[in-house]
Amino acid sequence: MKFTVIGGTGLIGSQVVAKLSAAGHEAVAASPSTGVDMITGDGLDAALEGAGTVVNLANSPTFDDKSLDFFRTSMGNLLAAGERAGVRHQVVLSIVGVDRVPGLDYYRAKTLQEELLRQGPTPYSIVRATQFFEFMDAVLSWTSDERTVRLPATPVRPMAAADVAAAVFEVATGAPLDGIRNVGGPDLFTLDDLGRLTLEVKGDGREVVTDDTAGMFAAVDGDVLVGGPDVRLAPTHYRDWLRNEH
Repeated sequence: MKFTVIGGTGLIGSQVVAKLSAAGHEAVAASPSTGVDMITGDGLDAALEGAGTVVNLANSPTFDDKSLDFFRTSMGNLLAAGERAGVRHQVVLSIVGVDRVPGLDYYRAKTLQEELLRQGPTPYSIVRATQFFEFMDAVLSWTSDERTVRLPATPVRPMAAADVAAAVFEVATGAPLDGIRNVGGPDLFTLDDLGRLTLEVKGDGREVVTDDTAGMFAAVDGDVLVGGPDVRLAPTHYRDWLRNEH
């Protein structure tokens, strides 16, 4: 079967394409670098021709309120192109707890994307993942200086990008869920403790100061980012991954 992976050259998309190809499927990576523009719709019809399933991993270039327009337009274009092409399954990667953090523009934009998918003409699946291990350096950089890193004590359950890709692959090659699958890492941390562990393994001498007003995740209320009792736990532990990376 043919799969079109929107964002198929990115961190998750390239791994999903590789998994699909290894399983014997035809996997087409669609991105701006391959001539596909999600905002204008240019190249979409050609990329989706003959595809039974579309995996949408496209990401907004910004995390502010402009992301709402990005996901509104890109999702509309993709659903219309999918209907023209006879696509039978639309898969979107989203975020655990995304609809419970209204204070973040990007999370509201992803919630809008999910809603457009639900209202669309095609059977669908939503894979909601927790924060990626690979983004921890960026999180540390948002509220840091030469001596300290300020982080809130937000509960998180981070997971490896490879495990995210595996979860997307599993859902994409199955029957449409017409619902949501939550996936997360095997270990529960608070974000400030996760920062301390990261700096320790990296040999970084900066101090992590707990500050519940610091950074993007200060807008998160309670444990909404860890998933509920239905969350499927991935196998890779952060400590193991971090030590292998460093």
